[in-house]
Amino acid sequence: MTTSVLPDTMAASFAAARQVADAVLFEGYVLYPYRASAAKNRLRWQFGVLVPPGWGADGGEPSAQRTECLLEPRSGARLSAELRFLQAQRRTVQRLLPDGTYETVEELELPDRVLVPWDEGVEERVTCTVDVTELLGTGHTLPFSLPAQEHTEPVHDADGRLVGRLVRRRQETEGRLTVTARELDGPYAALRLTATVENTSTWTPEGPADRDAALPRALVAAHLLLGIDTGSFLSMTDPPEWARAAVAACRNEHTWPVLAGGPGRTDVLLSSPIILEDHPAIAPESPGALYDALEIDEILTLRTAALTDQEKREARGTDPRAAEVIDLADSMPPEVLERLHGAVRALREVTGEAPATPEDPAPAVPGAQPQTPWWDPASDRSVDPARDRVTVDGRPVGAGSRVLLRPGKRRTDAQDLFLHGRTAHVEAVLHDVDGGVHLAVTVDGDPGADIRREQGRFLYFQPDEVAPLEDV
Repeated sequence: MTTSVLPDTMAASFAAARQVADAVLFEGYVLYPYRASAAKNRLRWQFGVLVPPGWGADGGEPSAQRTECLLEPRSGARLSAELRFLQAQRRTVQRLLPDGTYETVEELELPDRVLVPWDEGVEERVTCTVDVTELLGTGHTLPFSLPAQEHTEPVHDADGRLVGRLVRRRQETEGRLTVTARELDGPYAALRLTATVENTSTWTPEGPADRDAALPRALVAAHLLLGIDTGSFLSMTDPPEWARAAVAACRNEHTWPVLAGGPGRTDVLLSSPIILEDHPAIAPESPGALYDALEIDEILTLRTAALTDQEKREARGTDPRAAEVIDLADSMPPEVLERLHGAVRALREVTGEAPATPEDPAPAVPGAQPQTPWWDPASDRSVDPARDRVTVDGRPVGAGSRVLLRPGKRRTDAQDLFLHGRTAHVEAVLHDVDGGVHLAVTVDGDPGADIRREQGRFLYFQPDEVAPLEDV
C-alpha cells in the first residue's frame, strides 16, 4: 500500500479527531448480544461499504464515495488526507484430528469461549500530503493495493494442549484516492475541494454471487480525515453568508463532511458515511466502545451483563472486540454505570442572575423561598391554567371553551392530523418558559376523556391550531 508519513502538526490534529473517527470505523461492527449466531449479526457492515465495481451494479451498494467541501488556504498551505477503512478478514475454525490433520468445523468449544467462523475487521490506512497548489487542475491521485494473505493461529485448551487452529484469509483489494481543487468565482480566496475514494478491484463474480462473496474485497466503513496546516475549512452546515450558495452546490455522495476536533477548530474535517454535526465528540460518560449501532449505553451495558455464562462464552469466541464488551460490562463499577443514566450538557439561562453559592445562599429568583425550585407553578400567582384566557380569532378561549381542531402541517405529528375537524373541550391554558402558549384539550366523543382528565393527560395544541366553536 502506498502511503506517506503525515507531518507532525497534522498527525497531532488528526489524533484529536481520531476518537470520533474510530467510532465511525467500528459503528455497528458487532451487535448485541455479540454472538455470531444472532440473526442481526449475519448481515454485517452497515456503513460506508464500497464494493468492487463488478458486483456493485447488481448488489445495490456503491463502489465509490465523493466528498466536496470549501477550503480557505493560506500561502504555502499543505493538505493531508487519511483514508481509513476495514478489510474483511474471513476466519474459519479447524479441529485437530488424531492423525495430525485438521478438519473445518462450525464451532470449537474451549473452557472460556466458543470459537466460530467469523469475518474480522482489519484496520487499514492510506495517507498522503500534498501542496494545495498541486491540487489545482488534474489534482493528486494515490492508488493503493492490499495483497491476498493467509495465516494461521494455533488454539490450545486449558492444559496447553493443541486442539485446533484459526485460519484467516484476506483477498486482494485495490482502490484509489483522488483529491482535486478548483478556485471559486468571486473575490474570496476559497477553493472547492473534491476527494473521491474508489474501489478499483477487478474481481467479478463467476455466476450469481451474494454479498458475502464481495465483502472480502470491499472497503468497509470507509471515511476520510482531511487536514490543512495553514488555513481553514468552512462548515458545510453553518457556512458564512457569502459561501452559502457555493456550499449548496457541493456534491457529496455516500459521505458527509463535518468540522472535527475540539470546538472552534477548522483545520480538520471528517467525511463520514454517518451524518454527524460539526465537532462531534464521544460522551465523556461513555466507559468504552460498545460497537452496537444506535443503542443506549446504559441499556446495552445492563443487558450485556445479564447474558448467561454460555452466551458470554459464545460472544468471547466471536470476536476479540465482543470479548472486550463482555469484560467491560462484567467489571463496570456501580458509580460508572450510574453516570450512564443521563447527563445535562447545557442549561439555558432563565433569570440572568448568578446562582447562589455557599457563601451567598440567597435564592436566584426574587421572591422565591430558599430550597425551592427556580419556578413553582403553585406559588406563581401570575399564571393560572384554570382561569387564564388567550385570544383566538378575536375571541377569548380558556378552560371550559369548546374549539374546532385544525392542526396544520407545521409542528404537527401524524397523529394530530387525524384529529383535523374534530371538536374538543379546553381543559387549561398553559405557558412554557419560552413564552409559548399551549391549550390542553380533550376531544369530544373520546370514551377515555374522563380517565384522561382525572390523570391529567391531555392533547396539546397552540392557539393558531384551533378555532373557537362559535366561529364555525
